[in-house]
Amino acid sequence: MKPPSLAPALPDIPIRPVGQMGLRELERIRLILRGGSVIDWRRMYFQTRDEVDAFLRLLQLDLSQSFDEVWARQVLAEAVEYLRKTFNYRVSNVVAQPEEIHDLFLFASGVKGSSRHRRIACVVLKVMHVIQHIEGRDLLFRLAISEAELAEVVTAKVLSVATEMQAKGLPVVEFAHSIKTQDSLITKLLAKKETVAAQVYDRTRFRVVTKGREDLLPVLYYLTQRLFPFHLVVPGQTENTLLPFKQVLAENPHFEQFIPKLQLDRDFEDREGPGKNIYSGNSYRALNFVVDIPVRMDAYLPTPEEDGRQRKGRIVISLVEFQIVDEETARINEMGENSHDAYKRRQKKRVLKRLSQGLVVPKRQT
Repeated sequence: MKPPSLAPALPDIPIRPVGQMGLRELERIRLILRGGSVIDWRRMYFQTRDEVDAFLRLLQLDLSQSFDEVWARQVLAEAVEYLRKTFNYRVSNVVAQPEEIHDLFLFASGVKGSSRHRRIACVVLKVMHVIQHIEGRDLLFRLAISEAELAEVVTAKVLSVATEMQAKGLPVVEFAHSIKTQDSLITKLLAKKETVAAQVYDRTRFRVVTKGREDLLPVLYYLTQRLFPFHLVVPGQTENTLLPFKQVLAENPHFEQFIPKLQLDRDFEDREGPGKNIYSGNSYRALNFVVDIPVRMDAYLPTPEEDGRQRKGRIVISLVEFQIVDEETARINEMGENSHDAYKRRQKKRVLKRLSQGLVVPKRQT
């Protein structure tokens, strides 16, 4: 019999309307809308220990459990050693050995410690973020779990949150999942410049349709509070033709007061350029992004008391794509050149051209 999951319970949270969102929510949402990296951030936005604890639980870490605490301390120690050894970086002991791991996030938010502690804690957390990714991938490679089994585990986790959203009355009219077929995977890989299986991020994909456009941000933010931590969005894999950042600001004027405090200036997306799928119709609108969903693998590991591994991490990360769109836009997206059939025709035409280029003898001109 497999050991039970030790996934921590998440505290109940209210739905946050856009009008109640502040700088913290705006920064987190913007990170997803542009497919950015938290590595580029200069500060965090936690205000209390409880907020940090909820965030860590969303990461599947319960630091009241000794085995999770030991693992987190080990990751912290490795991050500090890396900075000291590689860059001769001076990490103060207050940050290197905090009373609680939670303190790192409060230091990085400027709630505890000095401004110097904030800067150092930010750097340390960035390295810890990378180490966590490396360990999560490494553990997945070592476990006796198939890709199909993992997809089932992740799907169950996502759909449980979908049920929770429905119970709370969030205006979601569709929450559907799909897994790409073998033929679809082959076609997508042949259509991409990088013909590598690892580059297909949407084998497990979820489509979320909200009642109205005004519901998009509350639904998106709720997902970051209950399903995936905002910082686990995969950089460079967002296609956003639905919610450009400046349009979000224009539709929600109360955000203007936070513009001077943003990590990036308001024109950053203009310089970066929008992400768009070349096979989509010109008027197709949607928000597509990829996240690493953290999943505890206790059922595939010895119990913590019997775990003799040197590295005792128990969390893997699984790539999942989300598409979020409102009901009216979803209807328009299925019309004319935007339809899924038209998308597939354009994609297949591109694949056939790549496959036959230089190999098919052209017809003789008369």
